[in-house]
Amino acid sequence: MAEVLFCDGHDNAFLGFMWRFGENQPIAAYSQKKIINNLMEEGMTFDEAVEYFEFNIIGAWVGAGTPCFIEDMTIEEAKERIEEYEV
Repeated sequence: MAEVLFCDGHDNAFLGFMWRFGENQPIAAYSQKKIINNLMEEGMTFDEAVEYFEFNIIGAWVGAGTPCFIEDMTIEEAKERIEEYEV
């Protein structure tokens, strides 16, 4: 079993564990909005925080224990945006 990894400096954005079928290991799950807010509180603009998040946090694959990031939204927002995610 791989190690469960956490996102340093963003404990307030931790939501809990995510589970996948067929895997018996939890994956740490974080709020994307809260991480971006944390980065802005450190002095980044919104655009800088989003770019940093996308490149350095989401883009940092470190194996099976890599955390996942949840895009916080209501079900109504999800239904309005679902077409953006279709390929």
